[in-house]
Amino acid sequence: MLTLRDAGSGIAPEHLPHLTDPFFTTKRDQGGTGLGLSISAGIVREHGGTLQFASVPGAGTTVTLRLPALQETAS
Repeated sequence: MLTLRDAGSGIAPEHLPHLTDPFFTTKRDQGGTGLGLSISAGIVREHGGTLQFASVPGAGTTVTLRLPALQETAS
């Protein structure tokens, strides 16, 4: 598990469920395509993991990445 926190402006509650939707962006006017988190979440899922977001507007965002531990197999 890896947890990252920032002290930025946070994310509006109505946007949280859509962060990993393809082409969802609140920064289209700044050149955002809305693909970065969608692609990242897909890669995480392919490895059996999860990507979660928690945010309070004005108080920053916390992102938690969970990946399964490697299990050795008998040869």
